[in-house]
Amino acid sequence: METIISVSNLEKSFKANKVLKGVSFDVYKGSIFALLGSNGAGKTTAVRILSTLLRPDGGKATICGYDVLRQADKVRESISLTGQYAAVDEILTGRENLRLIGNLRRLKNPNQKADEMLAVFNLEDAANRRAQTYSGGMRRRLDIAMSLMGDPKVIFLDEPTTGLDPQSRIAMWEMVKGLAGSGTTVFLTTQYLEEAEYLANHIAILHQGIITAEGTANQLKTTLPRGGIKLDFPTIEDAANARSILGGYRLSTQEDKPTNIDVSTDGSPAQFADVLTRINNHNIPLTRFTQFQPSLEDVFLTMIGEKDATTQTKGDK
Repeated sequence: METIISVSNLEKSFKANKVLKGVSFDVYKGSIFALLGSNGAGKTTAVRILSTLLRPDGGKATICGYDVLRQADKVRESISLTGQYAAVDEILTGRENLRLIGNLRRLKNPNQKADEMLAVFNLEDAANRRAQTYSGGMRRRLDIAMSLMGDPKVIFLDEPTTGLDPQSRIAMWEMVKGLAGSGTTVFLTTQYLEEAEYLANHIAILHQGIITAEGTANQLKTTLPRGGIKLDFPTIEDAANARSILGGYRLSTQEDKPTNIDVSTDGSPAQFADVLTRINNHNIPLTRFTQFQPSLEDVFLTMIGEKDATTQTKGDK
């Protein structure tokens, strides 16, 4: 696969605070790359460096073969950036916002391109309305449409679904998948685990300025030698009784399935047998049980050192 973004030993400090401590990764053409991390992990700093808005203190980064420091103009011609908040002009209409960007990018036919983007992002009916009348999801779609006016090879989406309702988030996910399907390389930063798992071909976990793990979602899950057991009980009372005798394991229950319990284990036959033996010894009826692999949440929390999933007991999610 063709490497379109290459980052090697990137470093950045703000006074005494070292935000990036030798970050390295590659992003391949036409893929969706997710940089996953908690607030303050350094995700936005990395994006600002790659988009030429911030100078690194050390290391090297190239995009489409251009060095972000020595060939910043060429990099800017190749990329587009959508920040955490929609950067639209509230007074202009949706069509006027797009035409403005088209003119700034010196497109040959900005009006035609604006109409194309309105159709692609399902904004035709609102094209002549001022952006201040748009919903959050519509503004986000317009923001990304503006980013694509120049047909960039790489688009950076920094926390693209922050503040969106669930329906708008799902619509945005499908839009991002469509971008990659059309050949655009997407660099996504997010703190939402399900977003990274659903969208990304490759995920890198950034914690305290370093990449602690990277790979596909499934590859990351296999880094943990643990799994779990999904227990289904006939009644809520049975589930409550089971919770009371499963001390020492991390337990979780979905709100819409109160008779189910997910028990995190180290994946060993001994712990699998121990859970079922406890249930059996207390004569708690069990409808069914199934094994499951670690979640991306298990991987993420382990990689940032916030839990030991084999011993910590946790309440409902």
